[in-house]
Amino acid sequence: MITEKLDAVVIGAGPVGLACALEIQRQGFSVTVVDKGALVNSIVGYPTNMEFFSTPELLEIGGYPFPMASYKPHREDALDYYQRVAASEKLSLRLYERVTGLRGQAGDFVVETTKGEIATRTVVVATGFFDVPNPMGIPGEDLPHVNHYYKEPYAHAGQDVVVVGAKNSSAKAALSLVRSGARVTLVVRGAEVSESVKYWIRPDLINRIKEGRITAYFNTTITAITPHTVEIVTPEGPRSVPADYVYALTGYRPDYSLLVDMLALPLDENDPARPILFDPATHETARPGVYAAGTVCGGLATSRWFIENGRHHAQLIAAALANAPVNA
Repeated sequence: MITEKLDAVVIGAGPVGLACALEIQRQGFSVTVVDKGALVNSIVGYPTNMEFFSTPELLEIGGYPFPMASYKPHREDALDYYQRVAASEKLSLRLYERVTGLRGQAGDFVVETTKGEIATRTVVVATGFFDVPNPMGIPGEDLPHVNHYYKEPYAHAGQDVVVVGAKNSSAKAALSLVRSGARVTLVVRGAEVSESVKYWIRPDLINRIKEGRITAYFNTTITAITPHTVEIVTPEGPRSVPADYVYALTGYRPDYSLLVDMLALPLDENDPARPILFDPATHETARPGVYAAGTVCGGLATSRWFIENGRHHAQLIAAALANAPVNA
């Protein structure tokens, strides 16, 4: 059943999606937010007690203060903050409802979901990138003891754990695991721990490797994962590394099956990162009436946009709707 036509549907209930919805609502438009998972689902998936690199004021949306006793907020602080903002604004939320298609044109869209259809004049896509891991493309990657998301270390005490990658998420996971009693092996394609690792984390990891608490293989590729090992090729030749569990923290990418196949959004094929084509002044995409906001605007270059700078897209989109609203 198609509901009464809304002015806007926001796809994605992350911080930027919430910012878009509240700014659009403040302009007097009707809006709902649809997400296949929980409220701020990506943050729900972050490691337990993860510390943000940003200060609280850079994570704020809608002018709501983010009061903190400490300098940097943790995952749990952010979960509470964004829930409170959504409740304070009385945002319409349709959670655990996956978008499966979009038909129609500007002013007369129908958003198709797993729970029905939503009529709307405009659509805002704020889906981020955390839900689709970058595949390694090797045998055994889909085994049940291989995970692309790290939560907490406690289940791995006394286990052999292989961590793939050497950027922030991998570095923090490796350090947390070894301090909780796991035997940790770090597998890195490059020649060293990435220079992009935060300045207070990188030396800690390097020192744990030097003292032998973490075994590290650099300039190394993985050829296969078995139920009990990770098969690697090092500069000294092939090796078989014991592995009770594998964290393949290889990064993430936008959901192109949603963006291209279901929403029919043209991409900028001249940009190696394959972002959505959009007008930077309004964030309207090449499909009229559909807007893009947040990290999804960067395509495969997932470091172009974060909460800190992506939240401002909400104001541009809300202003565009207010200045040139689409009439059915």
